[in-house]
Amino acid sequence: MRPSSRLLSTTSTNTTTTTATVAASRTRKPAVSRKAAAPPLSLEQFIQRQRVLTLWRTILRSAYRIPKDLRGETLAYARGEFERNRHVSDVGQIRYLISTGKAEFDGMQRYIDELAARAGGPQ
Repeated sequence: MRPSSRLLSTTSTNTTTTTATVAASRTRKPAVSRKAAAPPLSLEQFIQRQRVLTLWRTILRSAYRIPKDLRGETLAYARGEFERNRHVSDVGQIRYLISTGKAEFDGMQRYIDELAARAGGPQ
């Protein structure tokens, strides 16, 4: 392999410059994603996605109030439901799932509040 003329000219003048030039010539190519890029979300899909994430965060924040022996089971159930419906793309179906999830969470929230009141913990 023949070195480029640029490298030869810098080698004769300064060895410090040679190191910098060689390092610059070995720049890495940007990593190529193995997954195909997903199509951009519509405004309605973006809004529904934010609502789903808000519901998930609310469930996680409320989990600390559940007794430890039930917490793992409750979080596993919630995660399973979210994972099971992960690939739903119909906006109407997503709205339905969010409302169903909120209704289930409200029921769970009442149960958590009842447990906290019995234990004398914070509400």
